[in-house]
This record gives sequence, structure tokens and C-alpha cells, in this order.
Amino acid sequence: MNGLVSLIGAGPGNPELLTLLGKRRLEEADVIVYDRLVNPAMLSPFVAEKNRRR
Repeated sequence: MNGLVSLIGAGPGNPELLTLLGKRRLEEADVIVYDRLVNPAMLSPFVAEKNRRR
């Protein structure tokens, strides 16, 4: 069983500052784990997509 764990820094919390690699990893993720420090606007496009797949 192989897997990949990516740690993506949220920086100052501005969704427009997310790196292209970070965006791609979030799009490809099966699971996204985050804490209260992450701006919800940064994750909303990815969380909505994951919820639609269920």
C-alpha cells in the first residue's frame, strides 16, 4: 500500500497566495485534514468537491 502525505502551509491565509503545487495536491487529495488556523475560504472549493464525491 502506497500513499502520499503533503503538508501545505496556509501562509497569511489569502486563498490567492496558495501555490500551484498546493492547489494540485488539494485537488487530488482523498482526505484533507486542517486546523482552526486555516482560512475557510481557502479550503471551500476543495471541501465542496470532496463532499460531492461521496
